[in-house]
Amino acid sequence: MPLSGVMAHPGGAGRPGTLWALPGLVFFTLFAMLPMGLVALLSLTSWDGIGTPSWSGGANWSRLWNDPTMRQAVWLSLLLTALSWLVQTPLALLLGVWAAGRQRARAVLSAIFFLPLLASSVALALLWKSLLDPNFGIIGDIGPWIGFADGDLLGDPQGAFAAVLFVASWQFIPFHTLLYQGGTRQIPASLYDAARIDGAGTVRQFFHITLPQLRNTVITSSVLMVVGALTFFDTVLILTQGGPGTDTTIVPYLMYKTGFDAFKMGYASAVATTLVVVATGVSLLLVRLTGFGAMRSTREGM
Repeated sequence: MPLSGVMAHPGGAGRPGTLWALPGLVFFTLFAMLPMGLVALLSLTSWDGIGTPSWSGGANWSRLWNDPTMRQAVWLSLLLTALSWLVQTPLALLLGVWAAGRQRARAVLSAIFFLPLLASSVALALLWKSLLDPNFGIIGDIGPWIGFADGDLLGDPQGAFAAVLFVASWQFIPFHTLLYQGGTRQIPASLYDAARIDGAGTVRQFFHITLPQLRNTVITSSVLMVVGALTFFDTVLILTQGGPGTDTTIVPYLMYKTGFDAFKMGYASAVATTLVVVATGVSLLLVRLTGFGAMRSTREGM
């Protein structure tokens, strides 16, 4: 039967869509669901990564529940996530709206600003580690101006956490700016024309037209930002190694350190499973509370 016939027939309307989604479902099952299931199973064992895993039941989960290092890591991950959203969202929103305009030299400045997107996280972390080195980095010159006379920013608990937050924001704000730039360019120009006729200035147009029209973009960016912050790892590994002490040891780094430094793969799997559950739960909660699942268009006439 022709494809158009199947789509037109009430009984077979969903069949083509199911077949087209099948490759994606198979890929997701093999490379996402199956590994996550194996990690959850491994969390019930004791394994050093070399020998044969031995069944330990809920011992890893009992230890996880009573581990103060894990509680601290969860708190730091949630704090980094919240601060990342508070810092990145307004800056990315304003920059995205600006980049969508027709200002002079806008294209050149936007291209320069988006350069962090072209480099890997490891390269950027190495760059900032050099810049923040108290012996030969730029922090030695500007340290006294920001309250670190010795320039040892990464040796201070608050300074190290602030450095991680700054580097993460500097790296990922351009990505979210692109989202807001694309969303702003989809807003009908007729809305702004009507607002100008009514005497609305730039600020009123932003709060009464641009911001409401970007609601779905804000939610999409927020979900990506939250998941990204909860799984943030490589910059912490290179920049602070979880220090000083454990003051920047977030959950992903604790998982790595437990599994590949202490060779406690079973406990590391329990940490990883917890991270997946928390990240998924927070994402679903955001979608639920914001009503993003309805995906209603906010564009004029749609």
